[in-house]
Order: sequence, then structure tokens, then C-alpha cells
Amino acid sequence: MEKAVNEGVHHQVRDGGGDGVRRSGTAGGTDGVWSGGWVAERLGVELVGDDRLTDLLGLALRRNPKRAHLLVSNVLGKHVPQSPSVVYGHGFELGRRVRDLLGADEARRAVVLGYAETATGLGHSVADGLGLAPYLHSTRRPVAGLAPAGGFEEAHSHATSHLLLPEDPALLTGDGPLVLVDDEFSTGNTVLNTVRDLHERYPRRRYVVVALVDMRSAADASRLADFAGEIGARVDLVAAASGTVRLPEGVLEKGQELVARHEAESAAAGHRSSAGTARPAPIDPQPTGNRTHRPITRIDLRWPRGLPDGGRHGFTPAHRTRLEAALPGMAARLSAALPQNARRVLILGFEELMYAPLRLAHELERIAGVEVRYSTTTRSPVLAVDDPGYAIRTRLVFPAHDDPADGPGERYAYNVAGAGFDAVVAVVDSAADTPRLHAPDGLLAQLAAHTPQVLLAVVPSYAPEPPHAPERPSMLPEPLRGPAFSSYAPEEVGWLLQDLSDVTLEAPTEEREEAIQSGGAHYAESLPVEYQPTEQYQELFHAALADSAARIAQAVGVVTETVLAERSPRPVLVSLARAGTPVGILMRRWAQHRHGLDLPHYAVSIVRGRGIDANALRWLAAHHDPRDVVFVDGWTGKGAITRELAQALEEFEKSDGITGFDPEIAVLADPGSCVRTYGTREDFLIPSACLNSTVSGLISRTVLRADLVGPHDFHGAKFYRELAATDVSVTFLDAVSARFPEVADAACAQAKELLAADRSPTWEGWAAVERISEEYGIHDVNLVKPGVGETTRVMLRRVPWKVLARAGAGSDLDHVRLLAEQRGVPVEEVADLPYTCVGLIHPRYTRGATGADGKAVTV
Repeated sequence: MEKAVNEGVHHQVRDGGGDGVRRSGTAGGTDGVWSGGWVAERLGVELVGDDRLTDLLGLALRRNPKRAHLLVSNVLGKHVPQSPSVVYGHGFELGRRVRDLLGADEARRAVVLGYAETATGLGHSVADGLGLAPYLHSTRRPVAGLAPAGGFEEAHSHATSHLLLPEDPALLTGDGPLVLVDDEFSTGNTVLNTVRDLHERYPRRRYVVVALVDMRSAADASRLADFAGEIGARVDLVAAASGTVRLPEGVLEKGQELVARHEAESAAAGHRSSAGTARPAPIDPQPTGNRTHRPITRIDLRWPRGLPDGGRHGFTPAHRTRLEAALPGMAARLSAALPQNARRVLILGFEELMYAPLRLAHELERIAGVEVRYSTTTRSPVLAVDDPGYAIRTRLVFPAHDDPADGPGERYAYNVAGAGFDAVVAVVDSAADTPRLHAPDGLLAQLAAHTPQVLLAVVPSYAPEPPHAPERPSMLPEPLRGPAFSSYAPEEVGWLLQDLSDVTLEAPTEEREEAIQSGGAHYAESLPVEYQPTEQYQELFHAALADSAARIAQAVGVVTETVLAERSPRPVLVSLARAGTPVGILMRRWAQHRHGLDLPHYAVSIVRGRGIDANALRWLAAHHDPRDVVFVDGWTGKGAITRELAQALEEFEKSDGITGFDPEIAVLADPGSCVRTYGTREDFLIPSACLNSTVSGLISRTVLRADLVGPHDFHGAKFYRELAATDVSVTFLDAVSARFPEVADAACAQAKELLAADRSPTWEGWAAVERISEEYGIHDVNLVKPGVGETTRVMLRRVPWKVLARAGAGSDLDHVRLLAEQRGVPVEEVADLPYTCVGLIHPRYTRGATGADGKAVTV
């Protein structure tokens, strides 16, 4: 039953359930009530499509600013406790249908990929039904030293970053069909992101996309069809049921208001529990003091040594054979541990750990004379409403207990409280068997308040041995973030730096200049005294910002659209601190504004003559795919940093064996024609160049000095908290971001033109600098700083000799002329200058600053 939609995409229609699949309860609710009626009535949300949709799905409200409603599966075993044979049967049957679709030969060459966290068990069940296919699921749990083989974003999710961490990278490199399994297709964006990422790295001829329900709109379906045609691959779709969700105007805002109102009512009610009734209050837990403290019974499953606990790092047919042999014995041990009077038992899995608990529950259901139900805990925040027409009747709230990479937070178990279970068996991996699991407010205590007996089964966490690497500390510190370090919001940028705020590093400008030019010390070993702008200069900054905000916004749009189209669909932005950092934040904001992407952004140090911070690169490689990293800077002058980065990455690849970092920098302005990825090649005033730390999050330029920065440390920088009164960092960002809507069409059109044009660097800036250096008798290109941005730096941080200004240059140079007047520096107008201006550093220097070794120092 295949129907060709276009040359690349094929749909397989549901077959009415399939043999061996047991149906869930009436209309997905109780007493004939559909568990989506409450939301449908209040928000006007409609499910339209196959007759089985209301059997398979209920509705709830998300506590999530990105989407109001949640489709709650009655057969997935995540939010709604269900018979394990129903849960496993649906996945297994989908796998059988995929096998029939592919044929025996193609099925033997297939690989199955499931999505974390919700579809990890479903995907594994599909792999079982397919037969001999190895299985891998995405994960949000990084492994130190194990480089990702890929990754992608899930735009509507509350936790978006997915990693692919196969123990054997060859799992993804074959040319057989790739079967991607998710619980639902709502927009298809996640599948598009995944296929785009993997097809660029490991192209295949065929993909099969599998879900319990396909709820995409016609427009979303056509996007996948168009994409399949673009990449020249066949894409098949297999779903148990299909339809669409009709959402009325303003549903997101209405949903958020409804959530807020119900949570306020619950809080006002004091989180009452309805003692003596079948259901407790919608929001649990009970106060700690009211709980009955019952002992927790541990069950030794005797999990086979070395057998993976799931597909996080790959699960092969050989692993499947070992598990099948061990399941009867493990289920028997579990059954023996249950209370003798237990008649209704819940096996509760743990977030991504869905498959192992599901198979244990399925086997227990087969051998024990008890009613078995299965579900898992989850990260997803959902409103609970105790109404038969609502899918999430109760929730238990407890702290995360597995040291998640994204930090502590709440976790949830839905529809467990008040469900009448005589015993609950919590199945977790050993990484999650922590003191927080056993704490007074932890998961086990929450369960004990709602069931007579709680048992705990721990499956050993499987983690591959990391590849051998040169000996170094295994853990680098996490990025510094505002407000503790910088005045930027914490989500805007993470600084891969160490805080040297308490160290005196500043030296008078003339003394630093002597040390730099004499070779007595490096410029990165000290800091200039921060320039404090006069009132007249601050007024000039604000005027320049008002004049140029739209121009900058368009350049931000152009460079961001170019990066998304050409470099990576979900790049990791890494700005070169500090001039690149405001640009990186603006690019991140554009991606969020225009595409709904929440891109990671970090700032790292690069030092002329000493390269990029290698420890920062190691941290990035441990947390992201290096191929997704896009280095960002504010502008190019003569291209020195561009060359520095390329050389440093080449050396890093040789020393560490880590590949994939692209040396091409994305910049806002490229007047020197030194890069291919830019917003503009015009040399105009970018107001963030007018100031130092007060437009860069109050962060100093970076510092690299042997007595302060060890071989395993990040480079350093200072946070000038004392300058908060004059800080305009966020003012600059907000002024530019506010112009995004008006320039969006022009920016996208310009980016499209650039993508089709020849953007090869000509390096005309470097040639001009060499010519000026000789013509003015300087004989050192490092003392020639071309462009408005670099000239401004000369005026603020070095000892300027003179400024060359292109004849007729207008208001872009007002601030330079003011600084030149204040410092007594001549401005010389020059015809045919390729830049708007060029700053020349004075070759004269005075005796002065000393470093840790007693020699003259600079920054």
C-alpha cells in the first residue's frame, strides 16, 4: 500500500493496527471519555484524520513557551502507563512493516535511529521487528572523550540538543537504508534536520521515516518531499495513523494563560491531596512531613556483563541475542521480589532508559499472574489536570538525579499517583543511582507516598572506552556566563575563559607600546588602561548607533543566512573574544528571530603569534561536533587573524588528532576581502568598535601569560564590574535586533545573491597594508591597522602616529576624528585608499611595564 507523492517521498498508509497489537482503552480515556476533550473544548484544538487517532492520542497542555499543546500517546509508555505488550507490540509491528517495505536484502543492510528521549524504546522495538538491524538512539548525555558522530536540534522541544555517540562510527557510514523513528511527526523539522545533517556526512540512497502518528500539515509534508528531491534520495513514511492538528488563532497565548491560571489555582489550594479518593491533587508531591517512609527494596537483576543498557552507543544483533537469553531469568528475579499480595504493578523506566524496562515489563507480564503496566519518567514539563477528559491526570515532581549535562532541574512521572498500583518498580541506570534519587524529595520518596511498595532495579550504565588521547586533565571547567562574568544574559554566550578580574594587569599605554615593539613582551601579557569615554564621545556613539543600526542588522542577517545555508543548519557559533562576541550574539538572535533556532554560542581567545586557545578547542570537541563550529569575528582588517586561525587549527589537528574545525571565519564586515562568509565588504562604522569593554559585556581583551595561564587552563580575561554605569553592551544589541523585522526580506535576498556569487578572497587588504607600510617608512605590517574598527582600536589602546582617511569619508569617521583631536593625532586625507581609514601605530615607545619575568610587558 504505497503511494508515490513525488520522485523522492513515498507514504505507506496505516493498515488498521496489524496482527499482535492490542488496543488501548476506549477512546484513550476512561468511561468512554476521550482524554483530549478537556483541551479541545477550551482551546479549540482539533484532531482530524484516521478513526484511530483518539484511541492513540490524548491532549494536554505544555509548560513550554514554544508550543501550547502536547499530543499524549496512549501506546508509547511515556506519559500514560500502558500494558507493555501494547507498547512493545506497536513498535514491533511497525518494524515488521518496514521489513516488508524494504524487502529481505535491504532490511539486512538497514540501521535504525531513534530519537531521545521519547522514542528511544519505540525505535528499539522497531529494530526488533525489522530483525537483524543494529540500533542507535540520539542522546542528551555526552560522554567525555567521545566525539559526536553527528547531532541536530529539535526546535519545539524544551531541551533541544541531540548527540549521536555510536561506539562504532561505522554504524552510520554504510549505504543501506536508514530508518528514523519518532513517536510523532508534528512538523517534520526534526527529521529534516537529522537527514540533512547525516546526508551531508554519510549520504545514502534511501531513508524510511517511522512514527506512531503522522500529524503534519500538507505544507510540512511537501517540505520533506521537496527536500528528498533536492538530495536525490528516496524517503518512505510508515505510520500507524495519520491526520492533522487544527490550531485556532492565538492558541499559544491562550494555552499559556490556561496553564498559568491552573497552576495559580493549584498553588492557592495548597497542593491539597484528595485523601480517600481515587485521584490525588493534579500537582504532586505531598509535603515531605506527611509521607510514610517505607524501605526501598533493591532487586539484583544480574544484568549480563558488558551488555549495553540500550541504544545510546549502539545495540547490535549480537547484543539482542544476549538480552533475549537473559530476560527470562531477570524477569523471574523481579517477579520473586514483588509483594505476595500485589495485583497491579508498574514498571517505571527512566527518561532515555525506556527499552530495558519495557522488555523487563513485557517478560514479567508473560510469566507473572499480575496486571503489569509500563511508563517512564520524563524531562517534559506538562500541566496536570484531574479530569477524565485530560491526558495527564497527576504528576510527581522530583529533582534530576543523573548529573545531567545541562544542569539540575525538575523531572516528572505522570499518571502514577492515584493509579492504584500495589507496587512500583523503578528501573534506572547506574549513572542515575545517586543520592538525589534517594533524597527525601527524590523520585523514590515521591513514589513511596503513593504506593504500598517501591522496588529499585539498577541496570549498569554502558559507556564506551574513550579513544586514547594525550594525557591531560579529564575535565575542563564549564563556560563562564553572566551575570557572574559579563553583563550579557547567560543564554547569550558562554565564555571559554578563566576569570582574572582580581589580578592587576593594566599598564600605561606608552609603556605597553614600548614593550610590544621592543620584543620584550607579548601584547597578550598585559591590558591597556580602559578608555573612559567623554560625554561628547558617548553622544557620538549613540548617534552612530541610531544611524547604522539598520545597516548592521542587515549585515547580521546576510552573514547568518549564509552560514545556515552553506556551513551548517544548526551551527555552533564560536566568537573570537572580544570583538566577535557582540556579532555572535546578534547572529544567534537572528537565527532565533527568523528560524526559531536556539543556537549554542561561546567566546574563545585567539592571540596573534600564539594561536587559538587549544583547551577551548578541546572543550568544544568534547561537547559538539567540530564540523558544526563556525568561528565568528567582528570584521577583517588585513586578515592577520584569519591566517592565524588557519595555522593554529592545522597545528591543533596534528597535536591532538581532532579534526573537523573549519578555519573560515564568518564576519560582519570584510573590507579586506579576506574571507568568503561576510555580511558586507563595505568599510563602515560598526558602533561596537567605538568602545572597549563597555560595548562587549564589560569583558577585557584576553590575556595569555605563563604565570597566570597554565598548560591546561583557558586563556584569561577580566570582568570590569565597576564600569556598569557606562555599560551599553545590551543597548547596542537591542538597538540592532529591533531592526531585524524591517531588513529581513532585504537580508535574505542579499544572502541569496551572495550564495550564487564568487566570494573568493582577493586579499586586497593585505596588499594595501604592505604598500602603506613601505610608503610611510614603517616596514612592519603589524603597525598598520586598516579599516574603521582597527583604526578605532589604535586610538583607544595603542600609541597612534597618524590616521589616513579616504578623501570624502563622512560621518563614519566622526568618532575617529574626535579621538584624534583628543590625542593630538593628525588625520591625513588620502585619495584611492581601499579602506575608509587606516590607523598607523607610532614606532616610538618608552620604557615601562614589566611582566612576571621582569621583562617589559604588553597586551
